[in-house]
Amino acid sequence: MSNRITKITPNDPVFYDNDPQDELITLNLGPTHPATHGVFQNVLQIDGERIVSGVSTIGYIHRAFEKIAEHRPFYQITPLTDRLNYCSSPINNMGWHMTVEKLLDIEIPKRVQYMRVIVMELARIADHIICNGILGVDTGAFSGFLYVMQEREFIYEIFEEICGARLTTNIGRIGGFERDFNDIAFDKIREFLKRYPPVLSEFEELFVRNRIFIERTSGVAAVKPEEALDYSWSGPILRATGVDYDVRVTAPYCSYEEFEFDVPVGTNGDVYDRFMVRNEEMRQSMRIIQQALDKIEKEPKGVFHADVPEFYLPPKEQVYNNMEALIYHFKIVMGEWETPKSEVYHAVEGANGELGFYLIHDGGRTPYRLHFRRPSFINYQMFAPMSRGMLISDAIINMSSLNVIAGELDA
Repeated sequence: MSNRITKITPNDPVFYDNDPQDELITLNLGPTHPATHGVFQNVLQIDGERIVSGVSTIGYIHRAFEKIAEHRPFYQITPLTDRLNYCSSPINNMGWHMTVEKLLDIEIPKRVQYMRVIVMELARIADHIICNGILGVDTGAFSGFLYVMQEREFIYEIFEEICGARLTTNIGRIGGFERDFNDIAFDKIREFLKRYPPVLSEFEELFVRNRIFIERTSGVAAVKPEEALDYSWSGPILRATGVDYDVRVTAPYCSYEEFEFDVPVGTNGDVYDRFMVRNEEMRQSMRIIQQALDKIEKEPKGVFHADVPEFYLPPKEQVYNNMEALIYHFKIVMGEWETPKSEVYHAVEGANGELGFYLIHDGGRTPYRLHFRRPSFINYQMFAPMSRGMLISDAIINMSSLNVIAGELDA
């Protein structure tokens, strides 16, 4: 990246302390800066503390997930999705499985759909805890982050009880889950619904009327609805601008149309509104989880997978002791079953916005083409343009409120 000097015209809509023709300083914000929230870089031209222009660069993780996925059978792609937004991996897993199910025209039992809703909403809460907690850290308040992190750990304990993993969960299967939720998992889910609401309220009290936090976030990086839509924003940051768009409502999946919940929206589209929208979304997620628990009680017990034996892996004890089960397991994992030639797109409401999977399949063992619509990648495109005229400290707060996850940039 060259260090050429950018000249500013007197008509530039940015305020400067110095003469407009003064030379500017080139500042590399990243790829290893502790405030960049990931391995990516912004090459900034600054006049003192104010950003004049910038160029965002990505690609430092060198992963090429889409191309790797095009050489893997369906089941071996699931661990790749874990590593997109690794703060809410189960949503990625479920979104991919639902895409394959749409391709194969698999009907999912209601109980399985409700179980998926519970897992995805828990993952949404865990993701928002990270985002809003770290936003507090970036404004100089560390206590709130430490306070809510123990609740994220409790969510990970629930994931561990369900699938044995915590962060990159590889949770679920095409058609449902590997096993049913046990009583301990259900008990922990109910315990979380009791213990987290007062914690969230106390967390909010540290910030929402805190003068320092308000002055650091209110009016900072405000985005108009039409600008957000021009850049294809989605998720909490779009709703913070006042646009009422949620994939769970506009294109329901997993029977979300049966649930009663509100879609919180903001008014100013600034950092403060993004913080408030995510807090309210956590409350709505708990409301959804409670409804899902009530609905599960009305469904037959023991149902945790659709009736698609060609995609349900045999139990491990059979695989270890029975040759037919081992062969069956091998055929499923290696994609030996016949699949239709088709083209599908499926999207879910990820923690950062619309998470989509565009699959073109030619009937072979692996996808002909697979594209991940990663919300962080879409949302991050606006960071450099919207940082124009900001102080560097405000740009850091802005980046934090966008919740840019580096894993979603380099796919």
